[in-house]
Amino acid sequence: MGMTNTDDMSKISESLADAAQTAGQYVVTVLTGGPATVSGTVVADGQVLTAAHVLHGDEVKVRTADGRELSATVAGRDPSTDLALLRVEGLNLPAMTVSGGVRVGELLLAVGRPMHGLQVTLGLMERAAPPERGPMRGWLDAGAAPFRGVTGGALVDARGGLVGILNAGVSRGTLLAVPAARALRVADLLNTAGRVPRGYLGLATQPVHFPEERPEGEPEKQQAQAEAASEPNAGEPAAKERGGRGGPGPRQGSGRGERGGPMWDGRRDGRGWNGGWNGRGGPGWGGPQRGPNGFGRGGGRVGLTVVQVEAGSPAATAGLLVGDVLLALDGHSVRHPGELLERVRERAGETLTVRVLRGGQETDLAVLVGER
Repeated sequence: MGMTNTDDMSKISESLADAAQTAGQYVVTVLTGGPATVSGTVVADGQVLTAAHVLHGDEVKVRTADGRELSATVAGRDPSTDLALLRVEGLNLPAMTVSGGVRVGELLLAVGRPMHGLQVTLGLMERAAPPERGPMRGWLDAGAAPFRGVTGGALVDARGGLVGILNAGVSRGTLLAVPAARALRVADLLNTAGRVPRGYLGLATQPVHFPEERPEGEPEKQQAQAEAASEPNAGEPAAKERGGRGGPGPRQGSGRGERGGPMWDGRRDGRGWNGGWNGRGGPGWGGPQRGPNGFGRGGGRVGLTVVQVEAGSPAATAGLLVGDVLLALDGHSVRHPGELLERVRERAGETLTVRVLRGGQETDLAVLVGER
């Protein structure tokens, strides 16, 4: 038994070492022009992603795994993800292979190349997707200990596939990562345009919970049980409903709504419009009572109710109206304004399908995402 366990641990160790060496070929040292030395990750031949906040100019140098020191120029920076794209002459390295997906509980490696060479720490996939709200919205937690120079390095799976671009400067003591798909999308935009255009729809929304229709002829007892199940648990603030108990109206909150009130899907500066709509004391809806699979307690659904549409905006052009309930965007459910913002943030110029509930009927609308 002991020998079998030892053999298994040895195989795991060798597999992780192989993954580190594989990934390490695509992780470079970035000499920033200042006191800090960080890492960078090769995302295409001649292109390296690193952290924007550590760069002190538009001309830097990178040192490859085989010891070559090459000149690089900054093609563009994206403040939202703190990513910068470097163009490196003579790099002659292909892009790192992207992970096919990792499950919660899988081992991860944080791979960096500070001044002294390749360095790795072990992490764990702690959750299936980045948070949809809060200060870490859109970031993966690497589940690994940060070390000096790891920023800009690669978070990889046990096979050496890219999971994200690391950053130790976003949250003190926590090593985070921009998910690979988003990082590569940002790299493409920085390479072609030198910046990341911010997409917007031009509407203000609030989460809304509403019950699904019950089958005709359902016994009164079952209806009462279903309604009781949808009520808040003991100790939670009571929620009022428009149209009376059990009616089809959304639940009204305490007057503050999610973080205070309705939220616009994009600020004029490109980082999310939430000014007066996010202040306390507004007439906003309370947060949704969510159950499993995005449904509310008692089988209800959760969506985003449109409370205002900006005149002349992409949303107005597409035919979205105040009172519509957004159920999905491009095939993905939307249950919070921040989630909607993330889904359109880097999609400027693309046409997306919006599924809305209007007058009790679901319908699809095509909306061309605008650019701010």
